[in-house]
Amino acid sequence: MDRIFQIGDFVFRLCCPAEITPPENFMKFECESESFEYTYQINVSDTLPDPEGKVIAQRPDLAVFRCETEAGESLECRLIGVKGNPEYYACYQEVSENCAEVTLIWERIAELHIDPIFTSLLALERRLVKRNSMILHCAYVEYQGEAILFSAPSETGKTTQANLWEKYRGSRTVNGDRSLLGKIDGRWNAQGWPVCGTSEVCNNEALPVKAVVMLSQAKENKAEKLTPGHAFPLLYSQITVNKWNREDHIHTMDLIEDFLGSVPVIHLECTISEEAVICLEEILQTL
Repeated sequence: MDRIFQIGDFVFRLCCPAEITPPENFMKFECESESFEYTYQINVSDTLPDPEGKVIAQRPDLAVFRCETEAGESLECRLIGVKGNPEYYACYQEVSENCAEVTLIWERIAELHIDPIFTSLLALERRLVKRNSMILHCAYVEYQGEAILFSAPSETGKTTQANLWEKYRGSRTVNGDRSLLGKIDGRWNAQGWPVCGTSEVCNNEALPVKAVVMLSQAKENKAEKLTPGHAFPLLYSQITVNKWNREDHIHTMDLIEDFLGSVPVIHLECTISEEAVICLEEILQTL
């Protein structure tokens, strides 16, 4: 396969053997452009290459290495795994500023239909932060032509609140688990992302962001617009950040500050009821 994809404004070429088929959700981002700025070459092997460079981050499902070239480029290599499985299934290795090679273990091909397992091969967040974009953990809902983003740690109720808005206000979920945040014509937009969690709702659409709603469970419903200072740590906690890369980390924090300068963040203490919808709707109408 040799095809071109676009996520946000990042256009890239994906080359891989016929045995590898990207997940259905990933294919929604295929585009007809003849030009691209980055190439991913995926190969399959019985073994993974030995990474070069210095270890800069390590956790059970990921090892990150940095290699400095003679030309002064800082290239990254990753051994990629899955939590709970001691064996890595792939190696991602940047070979230049516009190309990366990915080596995949043969016996793990069958798992590539799982969105995050395939998408993790490409280290997309590394490319996108350089294009002033951030990945937010949220339920992305379209309402009256704008995006409402319900964000919170897993199992807090993002999908539940999104479903309540569909039931009582006729909204529509664009992605049940992630959104790419980036500016279009100077305004922050929620954009599609090829991973949607267990919601199985994934669409490639961009809408201007009305508000981000940070959720917490409660016995009574209460909504409050947060100051940027109070909103920052909550939003930061739900954004994909490569903390091992100082430059990208600082840039992400700058992007969050820019985002908070124009997009309201609301804290919603909520129950599972129409009253939660009404409570949030009242404060949204004041924005």
